[in-house]
Amino acid sequence: MPRIPFLPRNERFYDLLHESAKNLVDAADALVDLVEHYQNVDMKTERLTELEHNGDSITHNIVNLLHKTFVTPIEREDIALLAERLDDVTDYIEGAATALLIYKIKEPSPCSRQMADVVRMMAVKLEQAISHLRVRGKLRDILPYCVEINRLENVADGLFRQAVAVLFEKESSAAEIIKWRDIYEQLEQATDLAEDVANVLEGIVLKHA
Repeated sequence: MPRIPFLPRNERFYDLLHESAKNLVDAADALVDLVEHYQNVDMKTERLTELEHNGDSITHNIVNLLHKTFVTPIEREDIALLAERLDDVTDYIEGAATALLIYKIKEPSPCSRQMADVVRMMAVKLEQAISHLRVRGKLRDILPYCVEINRLENVADGLFRQAVAVLFEKESSAAEIIKWRDIYEQLEQATDLAEDVANVLEGIVLKHA
């Protein structure tokens, strides 16, 4: 019987999603390094831009594979949404770093460092969760990671509110308020979208476990 080229290549989807998650962890680590060791900002931001482009490339490969695959191991909508949201988190991480650069921020604030660390912890949990996707019998092992990611997103929300409150209380320059509000919003959006990834994963577990 001739080989049919569009038969599902299950492992390839899982490999690409895990590659995207690992790229996200690399980006989150690079962001933490930037805000904790605030030197060579141009070079470190350029590295984050490279990681963002790498994430775009992985997402493009996933979409191409979806178009070529007749039957997918999980719903194609879930695969596409996971790929898109993982890439979105990386985009906002890179956006926060770029904002620090273009706004010529002299020193990251304590709140920005705390928020970046939460982003990193969420990225690590997402990578760990996604590593369980390929083993159907262990899908429920993903759920504790989702719970922790949701908890971390709540922590990030609290940090965002605190950061904005401190900003308006202590900063008199309207320009500085606008700059920092943008940076905080980029970081907060990264955590919101990381929670979105966890929600998609939770939905996959409920459908297939």
